[in-house]
Amino acid sequence: MANQLTTDVPKSVYTLEDLATLSDYSLLDNLNCDPDATETGDDYEPRQVFSGHYVPVKPTPIANPIYVAHSEILFAELGFDDSLVHTDEFARLFAGDISNVPSPMRPVGWATGYALSIYGTEYIQQCPFGTGNGYGDGRAVSVLEAVINKKRWEMQLKGGGPTPYCRGGDGRAVLRSSVREFLVQEHMHGLGVPTSRSLCLFVSQSEQVRRPWYSEGSYATNPDMNVSNPVAISTRVAPSFLRVGQLELFARRARVNQHPDALKELEMIVLHLIAREYSNEIDHELAIPEQIVQLAVAFRDRLTTLISHWLRVGYCQGNFNSDNCACGGYTLDYGPFGFVERFDPYYQPWTGGGQHFSFFNQGAAAQTNFDMFCKALQPLLSSTPEALEKLNQINLGFASVMQDKMDNMWASKLGLASYDPQLFEQLITLMVQTSVDYTIFFHELSKIPDDISDLSKSFYNTPTDALSEQWVQWLQNWRSLLNTEEGIQKTAQMMQQVNPKYTWREWLVVPAYQQAGKGDFELVHELQQVLTQPFNEQSSDIESKYYSLKPHAFFDAGGVSHYSCSS
Repeated sequence: MANQLTTDVPKSVYTLEDLATLSDYSLLDNLNCDPDATETGDDYEPRQVFSGHYVPVKPTPIANPIYVAHSEILFAELGFDDSLVHTDEFARLFAGDISNVPSPMRPVGWATGYALSIYGTEYIQQCPFGTGNGYGDGRAVSVLEAVINKKRWEMQLKGGGPTPYCRGGDGRAVLRSSVREFLVQEHMHGLGVPTSRSLCLFVSQSEQVRRPWYSEGSYATNPDMNVSNPVAISTRVAPSFLRVGQLELFARRARVNQHPDALKELEMIVLHLIAREYSNEIDHELAIPEQIVQLAVAFRDRLTTLISHWLRVGYCQGNFNSDNCACGGYTLDYGPFGFVERFDPYYQPWTGGGQHFSFFNQGAAAQTNFDMFCKALQPLLSSTPEALEKLNQINLGFASVMQDKMDNMWASKLGLASYDPQLFEQLITLMVQTSVDYTIFFHELSKIPDDISDLSKSFYNTPTDALSEQWVQWLQNWRSLLNTEEGIQKTAQMMQQVNPKYTWREWLVVPAYQQAGKGDFELVHELQQVLTQPFNEQSSDIESKYYSLKPHAFFDAGGVSHYSCSS
């Protein structure tokens, strides 16, 4: 699963004018604008949006922006020259000022509405109007859609100022969360996990906002103070930002015929999703009901694959509601996420997330989101009972598909030709009892050790004699089942391609965003280099610093082991 960096795309974008020639606004051109919106995009006060697929919004620039970082890897994939990020025009655009972009780029961005479901239950309480018509992109403003190297990309400013969906907030993202999102998206890409991507990151030299956070040395569950934070804008990039919650919003309106175009708007956004995300997987010559059936199969395959990747690399989304579930089947909305260090099947970094969004329960959480996805498609199939029944059967088959993906993933992590449930259950028990580091353990196991001593660097606790004997027996059983048709060395190489050496460790990220807040971005750049090459051997200095157990001082530390907000 080791990610091969794509750097052979010829450079073709040196200026913002070059990028402008690639612009192509499929969402704005093919979907409905909110009829109550302003043409100028000066639309910043919370209000209800009753219909339409998007609201034109002009982002609010951050004051006195300076460059923090950009993704050299993504720039290379897009054919962008690295010098582009340092041009004044590029910096203005991606720090929120789109008023003077070159034609045919448009000087107004857009925000979208979506519904909220928490673990399969529809909610409207978080909407300030109690109707659900005020829920959507509160601080994310898309500013460009472009076709680059025959692939469509949408570029969205996170922290781009308030929108009608802001629910009274300031529309800003702080540097802390922006550094985290910038780094983790490219880390996930390096891990081979489908994800939105990071283009660039700018921070204000003068604008700050106050947010609840943890005092130094705090072990509190929730933040215990308010702190001032520099505001920042990170630009995230994806084929689209269409979410299950968006389909839900239009389906809810269609179910009650909330306005005359409600069913039509649902059909439009579903067809737009097919065109944006599944154009190569769905037969456009088929009738719409059959296209919808194919869409459900394709999304089920992508979503189950995604969750198997999350568990492979130790990632926990923390808050996997339907509005955080991308219809394209990739990771989106890095809020209260975390990576397992000391192994716990029910690891949950978000204090408000509950066990239902914990590490091993992510498959079940995905199933509830798929339930809502299928429910959103049902109004379009009400006149075609045969297609509706096919959709129901596809939904019923989710758990089986998910289990198959999980079994194959665990087999690959263990170097086995097929999944062995007894061996796996024994391993999970031993990992919990011994308190192992998830990433270090599997990476060391990938070396096909002969003895438990070779795994000891992954142990947080020294095992008892009885536990050591169980480990010895497990290792013997495991080695006897290894897929060694092509030899032990080949098996080891295959395991090392799915089991990374380097992972996200929050206690190493915290100093990076703290120093960035003081204008020192060196650690951000160092982490970027380490995290984008998670399978590679790196220098001895990097290994000693980043390939190590979590210090006990950080266990249960607020803002490191857990957090109640992401802001």
